This record gives sequence, C-alpha cells and structure tokens, in this order.
Amino acid sequence: MMKKNLLLITLCTALVSSAYAQTKPAAGSYQPSGIFSPNFYTQRGDEYRTAEGRPGPKYWQNHADYQINAAIDTVENTLTATENITYTNNSPNVLSSLWLQIDQQIYKKDARSKFTGAGYSFDDSTEGNQFKSVQIVLNGKKQPASYVITDTRMQIRLPEALGAGGAKINILIEYTYTVPGAFGNRTDFTATKNGKIFEIAQWYPRMCVYDDSRGWDTLPFLGSGEFYLEYGDFDYKITVPWDMIVAGSGELQNPKEVLTALQNKRMDAAKNSDKTVMIRTAAELKDPASRPVQKGNLTWHFIMKNTRDVAFGASKAYIWDAARINLPEGKKSLSMSVYPIESAGNDRWGRSTEYLKASIEHFSSKWYPYPYPVAVNEAGVAGGMEYPGILFDGINDKGKELFWVTAHEIGHNWFPMIVGSDERRYPWMDEGFNTFIDVYASDAFNKGEYAPKRDSEYAENQGNPADEIIPFITDPDAPVIMTAADAIAEKYRHAFAYFKPAFGMILLREQILGPERFDYAFKQYIADWAYKHPTPSDFFHAMENGAGEDLSWYWKGWFYNNWKLDQSVLDVTYSGTGDKKFVQVKLANLEKMVMPVKLLVTFTDGTVYNQVLPVETWLINKTYVLKIASGKKVKTAELDPEHKLPDVNRKNNVWQLN
Repeated sequence: MMKKNLLLITLCTALVSSAYAQTKPAAGSYQPSGIFSPNFYTQRGDEYRTAEGRPGPKYWQNHADYQINAAIDTVENTLTATENITYTNNSPNVLSSLWLQIDQQIYKKDARSKFTGAGYSFDDSTEGNQFKSVQIVLNGKKQPASYVITDTRMQIRLPEALGAGGAKINILIEYTYTVPGAFGNRTDFTATKNGKIFEIAQWYPRMCVYDDSRGWDTLPFLGSGEFYLEYGDFDYKITVPWDMIVAGSGELQNPKEVLTALQNKRMDAAKNSDKTVMIRTAAELKDPASRPVQKGNLTWHFIMKNTRDVAFGASKAYIWDAARINLPEGKKSLSMSVYPIESAGNDRWGRSTEYLKASIEHFSSKWYPYPYPVAVNEAGVAGGMEYPGILFDGINDKGKELFWVTAHEIGHNWFPMIVGSDERRYPWMDEGFNTFIDVYASDAFNKGEYAPKRDSEYAENQGNPADEIIPFITDPDAPVIMTAADAIAEKYRHAFAYFKPAFGMILLREQILGPERFDYAFKQYIADWAYKHPTPSDFFHAMENGAGEDLSWYWKGWFYNNWKLDQSVLDVTYSGTGDKKFVQVKLANLEKMVMPVKLLVTFTDGTVYNQVLPVETWLINKTYVLKIASGKKVKTAELDPEHKLPDVNRKNNVWQLN
C-alpha cells in the first residue's frame, strides 16, 4: 500500500566537498568480530523448510475455498452476505479449534486498534460484522458453531477435532455490516457526480493462517499491519442495482447477463488489442441503454483460483476501458480500468490501463509471470491499496503519480499475493520488495517517461537514496527493518517498511552481488515460494544459496540493525625505487557496517586507477593499505565516487593533494 502525506525524507547535508585537505579521523567503533561473527542462523534446515531456502519435501500448507453470495444496499450502505468456507487441514496436526479474521470489527468504537498509540484510528465508526448465523459441517453433520469473538478475530471451538493430513470442514456464515464511509481507508463508499463508488475489501470472514512457524497466526488487525492469508479458490456473486458496474478480482463468469451486446463486443476487441478499448464511455454514463436491463438488480458472478483474497468495486459512475496484456510463452491477460468522469482524460485515468498493462508485462518478463486472467485499476478514495487482481487507486491521481501508484500496487500481486509472506509481521517482505521492483519498472516504461523512481512514495523527492537514508540510520530512536508493522511509529513507517529494505535490495543487486547473480537467486526464490508462505530466514537462505555468497553480515547490519557505514581514505604514501615504485593508499572502516567499495585514484597526469575492494577487506582489518604498482603522483583518491553507498561521512572519503 502507498501511504501519502507522510514525513518527507530530509536530504543529507554531509555531501562531498569538491576540494579540501584530508584530515585524519578519530578512531572508529568498527570491530570485525561484530559483523562477521558466525552462527547468524539459529535454526537448521529440515524436511519442511530446507537450509537452501526452499520448501522441503514435507512442506505443507492449509487450504481455504470460499463461496460467497453478497448484496449491497446502496441506500443504507450495507453489505449482506452468506459464506461457505471449505477448510482443508493439510497439517500433520489435529485442530481442536479454528481461527478466522473478521476485519470489519476494526471500525467499532471500542476496537483494540484505538488504544495502541499507533495513531491508526478513524473519524467515525460502525457496528462491525453482525452475525445472523455461524454453523459448521464436520464429518457430514451440520450444527451451530460454538464461537468467541475477540476484537478482529473469531475462534470456532470444535465439538471434535479436525483430523490431520487433509481432513475438511465447512463453515457457514450469514452476516451483514455497514460499509464505512470515506473514513474506511481500505474499504469505503464515497459520492461522485454520477453516483456512489463502493470499494469493498476485507468484506468476508476469512481463515487465519495455520503454519509450521507458530501454529495459528492470530495477530489482530490493528490497521497498519496488513494481511497474512491462506490460498484457495473463490466463487463469489455480487448483487447490486441494475445501473451499477461491478469490477472484481478474478474473471467475470456471466458477461452476457450483466453487459450489453455492444459491451461484450468491445470486450472481445480489447482482449486482442494492445491499445486501450472503451467498454463504457463517458457519454454512456447516463444512458439506460448502456445496461442490459433498466430495473431491479443484477448479479455479477466472479471466479478466481489459487488466490489468497478477493475484493471489488461497484458504481454506476464508472467509465470502463480495457486492453490485452502480453505474458511470457504467448499467454494473455486483460488490463482494465474503471473510474468516474471526474478522473477522465489522457493526463489522468485515460492512461491507467496502459500503465497497468505495461507494469504487468514488465514484472512478468523480469521476475515471474502474472497468473490471473484479469487485472483491474479502480479509482476511488482508498488511494493506493492492493488486492489480488484489483487495485484501489486515487481518484485524483494523474501523470507520473498515477503511473507510480499503479505500478506499485499491481507489483503487490508479486509480493505478497504470489509470494505469500506475512506482511503483518514482516512488512519489508511486502512493501520493501515491491518498492524495489518498482524502480526497474519505471526505468522500463515508455523509454523512461517517468524515470527515475528511486523512492516509490515521493514524487517531490527523487534524490540520491544513499544520501536520503542517512538521517534514518543515524536516528537513535529509529526502529529496524525487522520490526512488526504495527510496532513502527508512523513517522518511520515509510523509511523502514518501504525505503530502507528497497534500497537494501538495490545495494544487494547492484553493489554486492551484481545483477546476474542477484536476479538468478531472486527469481528462484519467487518461483519456489509462489503461493506458499516464506519466512525471512527462507529468503536469506535462498539468496545466499542462489548467489553463492555468505550474506549474514549484510542481514545482520542492514536488516536487524541500523549499523552505520563510514569508510575513509586516511593517507596516500609512496614507496619503492626504480622500476618497482608503489602508491600506497591507506583505508579505514570506522563504523560497525561494512560494504564492498570502489576506489578511484586520479593521478596528476589525468590517468585513473579503479579498484573494487571486496567486503572481505574488512574481515580481519580495521585499516587496509592498498598497494598500486605505479610511480605516478596522486592527485585524489576517493572511495565510492558515484555515491552509491550510504556512507554517513563523505568528507573523509576523499584524499586530495594539498
């Protein structure tokens, strides 16, 4: 999710001066034994999760299929639904109870989230989920469920345990709730010129994850942390007034019932067009003939398979367009956008489908193919929220802001929709990874039309990330990347859930491993954990084994700590005689963090010498003398001349001849 109006990143003021005399720095705090200590991993690989960072031969994962029938009352702004969950226990353990997430409870006046001090609260409230009936079907017997609700969770206590190794149970729920207004943040309704827009998410009770890491994952929904969900197949129907359009996750099953003959013809054309095709134009918004019937209700039927969630938008105010998505191996998908007339125009949402199509094509060719038949960009007031196959983006977004938010939110279909990490505990595996892949999507789009994008949040601030991160890693009150989402104060949220992990991935790819080794390992990680539940250790192991590099020093310094990097050129001296003359460049690592670093030596005759010093330079050394076979006089010696590294004191990176 993209959060706006957050703290703007302050540019680092300690930039390299163009000319000054080198002064000898004070002794640093670096100790090689600190960052290079062994035994970073506390657990060995096993038959469930291997030490190679892959699912093991006995890896298991529970499964949840959903059948939902819902209706929206657009006058009372309520959603009423019946739900049938088929839950399969593939674990080796019997289950005496089941846990479900009921996210609508976060909008209640006494919601737990209001007392966390995290600043995530709402301007208004609802009564949350109102349950008419909760039943179970276990071993062929249908009976009322014994359940307890604790804030945003429901525990169903079973009359007899659910068996291990594939046993199934059905949970039947009838419920209703009031849709939050614009205050809903991720799920809401709002008025436009031509009618209300409903953005419906977190709208059905859904299974908590039961995994081999901690059993039931029952962290409450407090607002900042997002979701951790099981995979399954969804078959859902949405009943709305006849004049409304529904855009949902998955593939529409009954287009002939809910679209006109002309709209179906246009849709067929869009499926074969790289250019955007209008399905419902602005001129047709108030034309009753743009709907197949002119009274009563219509039911829209969607199916989405092997997904962890679904969401949808509904409105009579939608303009609708679409275009083909070209995927690897000749496969196709469909890019679509729905938006009100207020958002129309080529400088606004008129290019949304183009942006969505291009982003998916890039991510698919670069990392892993998009798996779903449709992708939808929906304009509303949620303002940047992602679900499988559908995005809720800002109704007022335009130009590069709309491209960036579209690329970012659809990128979440890779992290954490395809690679199903726990974003409530590890937001960096969601926002950080996605912010990282955004960078290259912007570079690729339309020959760099909206590049560079080095910080996914701030269109106003596209400076050097190596400088911009420094105020945060030097802040003694800052959290670390390995902090649960709800435990990160709002002023640090972007920096440590999005920016620092994304920049850390860029450093890993471009400065530590190189693109070839990084891309091989990262793509293997995605393929191995597609539709599964990796932990941070799985990712760390996967990158090390795929790239063939011990990176424990990096995980320790960058992810588990905010250790500072300060590398320095201490002095330049000369030695030798005759044909065996040497330039000796003395270097130092002053702070706890280490990195490989580039040294650029410029001689007085204008020639240069480049040397990349590997991280092992600091394995046993606090200082290191590099000997260069040359009798030339040195004009300058500079570490990290391109400013790629987050060095907290660039002034000592340069030695210059007085």
